Amino acid sequence: MRSATIQRDTKETRIGGTLKLEGRGRYEIATGIRFLDHMLELFAKHGGFDLKFQADGDLDVDQHHTVEDAGIVLGQLFAKALGDRKGINRAGYFVLPMDETLAVVAVDLGGRPALVYKDRVKVRLVGDLQTELVHDFFDGFVVHAGANLHAKVLYGRSNHHKLEAIFKCFARAMKYACSKDARLKDQLPSTKGLL
Repeated sequence: MRSATIQRDTKETRIGGTLKLEGRGRYEIATGIRFLDHMLELFAKHGGFDLKFQADGDLDVDQHHTVEDAGIVLGQLFAKALGDRKGINRAGYFVLPMDETLAVVAVDLGGRPALVYKDRVKVRLVGDLQTELVHDFFDGFVVHAGANLHAKVLYGRSNHHKLEAIFKCFARAMKYACSKDARLKDQLPSTKGLL
């Protein structure tokens, strides 16, 4: 069973998490930002990951440190749980309709961090989450997971649906990318011989 536990403490945040890749979509999430909790909950559910995630950040300053560091810790959890990455599919994508919204996410766990993020969100807040920080969340994730992630809302009206569609796509793309291919169980998914 591939799993990881991380505790990351800084002067700005204290974040701990446990991830089980072959989970059942169970979660216990508390970041102090309810809409971020909601996104991480549906990420765990739709990815089939078991995720425990506790964040205590300097929300009296603003949400930036907590949101970005949450992405960092999630990336660290995946990097640790994936280990040497032998036998994984490595890449995955998903296209998902969320009512009137359509989003796509593609991910490559090949060790080269990059992010292209276009959410088309046009408001400062969705629920209690500062929407500009979602980019920072994913930026922290890709750097620490060693992932290349492209996330885009193609169209939609509801800003809530736009973010939810991205996180659901992210979950499904990660589920496939992390999955093992039995035919390649002892091989790195790279012609270079390393990731």
